[in-house]
Amino acid sequence: MQHTIQLSDHFNYGRLLRFTVPAMVMMIFTSIYSVVDGIFVSNFVGKTAFAAVNLIFPFLMLLGVVGSMLGTGGSALVAKTLGQRDRELANRIFSMLVVAGVVVGVVFCIIGFWLIEDIAVLLGARGDMVQLCVTYGRIILPALPCFILQYMFQSLLITAERPTLGLAVTVIAGLTNIVLDFLLIVVFDLGLVGAACATALAQTVGGLVPLVYFALPNTSLLRLVKPVYEGRFLVQAATNGLSEFLSSVSMSVVSMLYNWQLMRYIGEDGVAAYGVIMYVAFILMAMAFGYSMGVSPIVSYNYGSGNHAELQNVFRRSLVLVAIMGAVTVVLAECLATPLSQLFVGYDEGLFALTRKAFMIYCLSFFLAGFNMFASAFFTALNNGIVSGVIAFGRTMVCETTAVLVLPLLFGMDGIWFAIIVAEVLALMLSASLLLRYRRLYHYWE
Repeated sequence: MQHTIQLSDHFNYGRLLRFTVPAMVMMIFTSIYSVVDGIFVSNFVGKTAFAAVNLIFPFLMLLGVVGSMLGTGGSALVAKTLGQRDRELANRIFSMLVVAGVVVGVVFCIIGFWLIEDIAVLLGARGDMVQLCVTYGRIILPALPCFILQYMFQSLLITAERPTLGLAVTVIAGLTNIVLDFLLIVVFDLGLVGAACATALAQTVGGLVPLVYFALPNTSLLRLVKPVYEGRFLVQAATNGLSEFLSSVSMSVVSMLYNWQLMRYIGEDGVAAYGVIMYVAFILMAMAFGYSMGVSPIVSYNYGSGNHAELQNVFRRSLVLVAIMGAVTVVLAECLATPLSQLFVGYDEGLFALTRKAFMIYCLSFFLAGFNMFASAFFTALNNGIVSGVIAFGRTMVCETTAVLVLPLLFGMDGIWFAIIVAEVLALMLSASLLLRYRRLYHYWE
C-alpha cells in the first residue's frame, strides 16, 4: 500500500481527499484559534475591547497579505518547476521567496507602527477605543515577519508534499495561542495586552518552526539553499499570487468598510456582531479554502508536466467536492447560529439578538463562496494570476463593496447583511464565464 501521496499520482476522490484534508484541517485550526482569541476577549475583557480588536484587525491583516501572495503564487511556480523536473531551480526560487517575505515583513512592521493610530480614527474609533486599537496593534506588529512566513509556509509545505507537517505546525501555533490566552487574560488578568501577546507569540511559532525545518536537511521536495535574487521569478510568483493578494487586500478593505457602515448605522454593537460573524465564517469556510489551497499544487504540477487528462480529472472531481462542502457548510451555519452567538455575546441580550439574526442571513452566501474561491485558486495554480485576480478583485472589491454601500440605502441595516449574498451571486457569474472562456487554452474541460 502506498502511504505517501505524490503530486504525480492519479487522483480518485479518496486520494484527493487524503491529500487535501490536512490543508482543510489546517485552515480550520487556524480559524479556531482566532475564534478562541475572540471568545476570551469578548467574555473576559468586554465588548468595547472586542469591538476594538475587530475594528483594527483588518488593517493588521492587510499588512500580512504579502505572505498569502508569495505563498500561493510562489507555490504555483515552484510546483510547476518541480513538474518540469528542475528541483535545483525550485529550491532557489523557494529560498528567495522566504527571504523576500521576511524583508517585506520588517518594512511593513515599521509602516504599521507609524500609521496605526490614524487608521483607528479613520475607521471610526473614538475615545478609549482608539487607545485599545493602538495597544493591540503595536504588540502584534513585531511578529509580522513571522506571520507572513506562516502564511507562506501553509502553501509551500503542501507543495513540498508535507501537508501533515503544515497541519502539525498550525495545531502547535493554535494551542500556543489558546493556552496563552487563558494564562495571560484569565489567570494574570492582563486584558487586551495579554490577548495581543498570545496572538503575537502564536504567529512567531507558526513562522519559525517551518523555517527551521526547511533550513535543516529533510526528505521533502524543498529545502532552503543560499538565496540568489532572480527578479523574474519574484515577479512571476507575485503575479501568480495576484489574486490572493487582491482578495486579501479587498477582504481587509471590505471588512473596514463594513465596520465603518456599522458604526454609522448601529454603533459598536454592530462592529461586535460583525466580528462574531467573521470569526465563525473563518471556521465554516475553512473547508473550501483549505481544499482550494490543498489541490492547487496538484493542478500546477499536472499543468507543468502537460498531463491534461489528469488535470481534467482533478477539475471535475473538485467541482463535485466543493459543491458538497458548500451545502454542508450552509446547513451547519444555520444550525449553529444560535449557540455560537450565545457563546460569544450571550451576556448582552440585545447584542445576541442582533448577532444571531445577522449571521443567519450572512451564512446563506457560503455555498456560492466555495465555488468562487476554488475558481480563483484554480487559475492561480495554472500560473495565470491575472484571471485569478479578476475573480478575486471582482468578487470583493467591486461586487461586495458596491453592495455594502448601496443596499443599506435601500433596505436599511439588513442591507448590510444581505450585501455578501448579492456579491457572491455576481461573482459566481464572473467565475463561470471565465472558466468557460479558458477551458480549451488550459485543457481542463474538453
